[in-house]
Amino acid sequence: MQTNQTYYFIRILIIVTGITWLSACSGGDILPKPEAQLRLEYPQAIYHKANFKYFSFDKSNLTKIEKVSDKKINLVYPAMKAKIYLTYKPVKHNLEGLLRDAEKFTYEHTVKADEIITRDYINEKDSVYATINQVTGNAASQIQFHATDSIKHFLDGSLYFYAQPNYDSIMPAVKYLQKDVMRLVESLRWK
Repeated sequence: MQTNQTYYFIRILIIVTGITWLSACSGGDILPKPEAQLRLEYPQAIYHKANFKYFSFDKSNLTKIEKVSDKKINLVYPAMKAKIYLTYKPVKHNLEGLLRDAEKFTYEHTVKADEIITRDYINEKDSVYATINQVTGNAASQIQFHATDSIKHFLDGSLYFYAQPNYDSIMPAVKYLQKDVMRLVESLRWK
């Protein structure tokens, strides 16, 4: 009787050892699942003309305007925790310096940026000449732009999020806001 119990014990031990050995060798490294990301979808924007002392442009109905002064205006996107800072500067024989400062500000982000994509916009009819820089990567500002008429007006803009710069997480909002920035530049009119 002792021999039968020993036989069954050894048999079970071999089966358990075999199953353990097979399951341990069944695949590669065990990796944790990545954190889930929300799928962010934003409503279709409706644009309205926003008039200010030195310029006007079309703004989205999803924004709130913070007027800091006649020359500083912020477009706040509460649902996205984002803000576009706009600064107007008059051109007084200093266009080269204004352009250099705007470009320098953009390229200060190269430390954290993966890539900076530059796009020019020209509207000769309304004298709007702009450069839009899209910064990819974990930089503090993902979109920066400036526009001028080359004679009297200069407008500088930067997009910031109130979140740690993790480009993968904010990419849907950045893509959405690219359209708003492009609409702003295309509809920009000087006064």
